[in-house]
Amino acid sequence: MSIINKAAAIGGGVIGAGWVARLLLNGIDVAIFDPDPEASRKVGEVMKGARRAYKQMLPGGLPKEGKLTFAKTIAEAVADADFIQESVPERLDLKHKVLAEIDAHAPANAIVGSSTSGIKPTDMQVAMKKHPERLVVGHPFNPVYLLPLVEIVGGEQTFPEAIEVAKELYASIGMKPVVVRKEIEAFVGDRLLEAAWREALWLVKDGICTVEELDDIMRYSFGLRWAQMGMFQVYRVAGGEAGMRHFMAQFGPCLKWPWTKLMDVPEFNDELVDLIATQSDEQAHGLSIRELERIRDDNLVAIMEALSKQNKGKGWGAGALHKDYTRELAKLAAKKAPAKAVAKAKATKPAKKAAKPAKVEKPAKAGKADKAKKSGKKKG
Repeated sequence: MSIINKAAAIGGGVIGAGWVARLLLNGIDVAIFDPDPEASRKVGEVMKGARRAYKQMLPGGLPKEGKLTFAKTIAEAVADADFIQESVPERLDLKHKVLAEIDAHAPANAIVGSSTSGIKPTDMQVAMKKHPERLVVGHPFNPVYLLPLVEIVGGEQTFPEAIEVAKELYASIGMKPVVVRKEIEAFVGDRLLEAAWREALWLVKDGICTVEELDDIMRYSFGLRWAQMGMFQVYRVAGGEAGMRHFMAQFGPCLKWPWTKLMDVPEFNDELVDLIATQSDEQAHGLSIRELERIRDDNLVAIMEALSKQNKGKGWGAGALHKDYTRELAKLAAKKAPAKAVAKAKATKPAKKAAKPAKVEKPAKAGKADKAKKSGKKKG
C-alpha cells in the first residue's frame, strides 16, 4: 500500500510519536531522533495506545509492524530515508537548525515534511542550502495515527512536483491530504480552531459558562454535525430547500452584530490560567491523560466505523476514507497468514524432503520522491 520504503522522524513528542505510530503500523521502518532521555518511554506509550486503537479497527489481525530504531544523531536517522517528518517545537531558530542538518545529510530525493502548526514553509526553508525545493508543511491533527487529515503547504522555493509527491506519500499511509492554496501562517485548520479557542476563553473568563459546559455545548450539538459534514455543507442544509443562498440571506446580517470578541484577546495572565486549569481538572473527574487518550481513541474509532457504514455502505466523509484504509491494512495483515501457517505445519509435521531454498525477493523500487528533483522551475 505505502510507497515509502524507509522513514525518519525528527522529534518524538505527542505529534512526532503519532507519526511514528502511523508509519510503523503501516509496516514502514522508522528511524527516530529525539534528544529527550525519556523519548523511548514516551513513544512506547503512544505506540500502546495506537496498537489498541488499530486492533479495534482490524479485529482480524494487524499488519507486520515496521522496525523502530532510535538514532543517536539527525544524520544517522535520515541517512537512507526517502520520507522525513520533522516535529520539533514551534521555534523558528530550532526549526532552522534541525532542517539545515536534515538537508545536509538526507538523500537528495527525500521529501521533507514539517509538522509545524503555524510557521510558513518559506520562513523555514531558508535554512536549507542544498535542496529547499523538497520541503513542505505536512500539518497533521492529534492523534496522528487516527485522524487522517494532513494540510500540505508549499513555500516559495518548493517545487510543485514535491507537493504532488508529498500528496502521494501521505495518502499511501491512509491520510487525507489537502493542499492549502496560499501560504499563510497557521494555514486553515488552526485558524478556525484559534477563532473558536479565543471566543471560548472569553466565555469562561466572563463567567458565561464553565469549561465543561462549553464542551457539552460543542459535543452535544454542532460537534456532532461537524464530525460528518463540514461547516458549509451543514449550513447549506440549514438553508432548507433554497440551500446556501437562503441561509446567507437569512443569517448574513448577524455578522454585523457584536456577537463575538474575536478581534480582542483576553489577557493571558495567571488568573485566567488558574481559572481554566482548575475547571479542566474538575472536568476530568480524576481520569489520567492516558485514560482520556484511550476514551478519545475509542470514540474516534467508533465514529469513523459508524460513518464507514453510511451512504449505502460506501461510507461518508472520514468514514469513506476509513473504510478504504482498513481494507488496505487488512490486505497487509493477510500477507502474514501464509507464513504463520507454513511455520505451524513445519512444527507439527516432519518434512519428508529437504526444503528448497526460498526465493529472494527483489528489493523494492525507490519511492516516487525523486520526482521532486526533476523540475526545471521553482514555485514562486
